[in-house]
Amino acid sequence: MSYQTARTIISTLEEIRRGEIVLPAIQRELVWSPNQISRLFDSLMQGYPFGVFLYWLVKPENSQNYKFYDFIVKFHQRDRAHNQPSAPMPNTLLKAVLDGQQRLTALNIGLRGSMALKLPRMRWNNPAAFPIRELHLDLLWEPDEEDEQGLMYRFDFLTEEELNKAEENECWFPVKDILDMELGPAMMEWLTERISQRHVVRASRPLFRLYNVVHTEILITCYEENSQELEKVLQIFIRMNSGGTPLSYSDLLLSIAVAQWTQVDAREEIHALVDDLNRSGNGFSFSKDLVLKASLMLSDVGSVGFKVENFNRSNMSIVEKKWEDIKRALTLTVQLISNFGFNERNVTAHNSVLPIAYYLMHRKHTQSFLSHTQYEADRHAIREWLIRSLLKTGIWSGGTADGMLADIRVEIIKSNENEAFPSNRIYAVMAGRGRPLAFEEEEIENLADMQYGNRLTFALLSLLFPHVDLRNHFHVDHVFPKAKFTRRELSKTGVPDNEIDEFIQSRDGLANLQLLQGLENTEKNSSLPAKWLRKAFSDPTNRQEYQDLHLLGEVPESIAKFDTFYESRRERLKEKITKLLGRSAIQSRVPN
Repeated sequence: MSYQTARTIISTLEEIRRGEIVLPAIQRELVWSPNQISRLFDSLMQGYPFGVFLYWLVKPENSQNYKFYDFIVKFHQRDRAHNQPSAPMPNTLLKAVLDGQQRLTALNIGLRGSMALKLPRMRWNNPAAFPIRELHLDLLWEPDEEDEQGLMYRFDFLTEEELNKAEENECWFPVKDILDMELGPAMMEWLTERISQRHVVRASRPLFRLYNVVHTEILITCYEENSQELEKVLQIFIRMNSGGTPLSYSDLLLSIAVAQWTQVDAREEIHALVDDLNRSGNGFSFSKDLVLKASLMLSDVGSVGFKVENFNRSNMSIVEKKWEDIKRALTLTVQLISNFGFNERNVTAHNSVLPIAYYLMHRKHTQSFLSHTQYEADRHAIREWLIRSLLKTGIWSGGTADGMLADIRVEIIKSNENEAFPSNRIYAVMAGRGRPLAFEEEEIENLADMQYGNRLTFALLSLLFPHVDLRNHFHVDHVFPKAKFTRRELSKTGVPDNEIDEFIQSRDGLANLQLLQGLENTEKNSSLPAKWLRKAFSDPTNRQEYQDLHLLGEVPESIAKFDTFYESRRERLKEKITKLLGRSAIQSRVPN
């Protein structure tokens, strides 16, 4: 990065006019209000520091790889609210603004353009609702010493109608006229035609000051970054923009994607899809990060890495062509995992849904996949794989995950002749990437001690008890009610004082948890399990089947025997976890 000789405002505006200074797609659009622009001009007139600008020098051979935008000149909130694509001249070295675009846009509008903002209580389709305003300077205004804002000059965006209604003690100079006005006689002539001779000297001071600020003073201080490495440039941009509302990495990548799409509005489409996904079932908390990553994976571009290079024009063209398919696949995927009982609280790794989405898109599955008996085994395989991958701590974190996703994508394509979800192949890929889904003895012990409130508890219980219908309302419920675990209740039922703390500590453990559908949970309420079972299942055979299905074993009448129940059920749960998730279970699934 190198420091460059400072420039005047007029010379910088000329570079903007010629299209040499442009806006990269990562930049946001205009966010400053007319009042902020006016304050900027007041600060310049008072001689306050203008700040440093940062440009990225884009070589001609690289400028065609990305889309750039021109600065807004005549802003219209309805008709011209967005920057227009720039068309760089061949063999032109571009200066893409990394820091300072709001200030430069403010100068460009104030000195060359206008603003048209909607008037309150008027309809959007009424042209009169957007009067055109240009920046003016009142040459006769006297600052108020008690003004808390510290303004010394009166700048304002005015309409023609407002100018015609100006007071006698006002002399509004159109700021953009200063660009072509010559210093000296031309200024005095302009003043004498509009105000009395006795005010000319006073009015000339701010006018001369404005001329010097625009034409002669060296105010535009800038650094230039010569690196053509986009990752480095992006990191610089993030750092430079962290003073206000920080821009996330995905914000920047979204901006780049938006810049590359030609037929549809990428920003609108992606934001709308995120909203739709999060409204599915009991609600999710997916972000644009997931959609952006899915766009790479589902489009079959070379890499799924969350890097700027992958969001180039060629890849984004592919994404745009496949967008409707991507959107359908993601929507179907989220509907599917919602049917599995998942929601925003228990999907702990959003990347885990990407292989499922890719599979559904690659097989061209439709809504029938959600319920048709033909796909029951396939849904079961997807559900089991998803739960395994969520339960395995850290499986989706780190840089290895990108390569793993790319390899999984290849395996799904390889198994094209087989309509089933290729979970066995995927298990092998993950193991090859150092992310095996086999659980060791210590991990199984930890799972057996999982607590109520853990975001993964639902996933583990749903794996252990797949018979519970999770498509509708359900609860992770305490077998022995939580309300019974007070010192007073436990002591009253005969639990020795030296064992009460242990009872309370075990209360929220996995061995005292079960999955109940909403109605069952309401009926059970705070009843002890033995009493509720007799009421819910009057037939002893049905009652025993329920207890066996939920691995409850013998259920004591009193909470005083909870410790025996807990240890016994924990062993049964651990045995089933080992059978489902242990090394021998996964080895039988991985192809040689």
